[in-house]
Amino acid sequence: MDPNSGIRIPPDDLAPDTLRSVIEEFVSRDGTDLVESEAKIRTVAGLLERGEVEIWFDETTGTCNIHPA
Repeated sequence: MDPNSGIRIPPDDLAPDTLRSVIEEFVSRDGTDLVESEAKIRTVAGLLERGEVEIWFDETTGTCNIHPA
């Protein structure tokens, strides 16, 4: 994402429940069912912890997205 079109949100700046909600919303976009969602949530959380992906907030749409770092 172009840094000029959004705000990068460090995962550590979010409360744990909020971070999980952001990740859950992101992984559910592709139609992930409940059986697969927990594994995908753990995968995305790990990618965030390792700095491989970043959370970006789009002020225009009011949504968060997760993009490669």
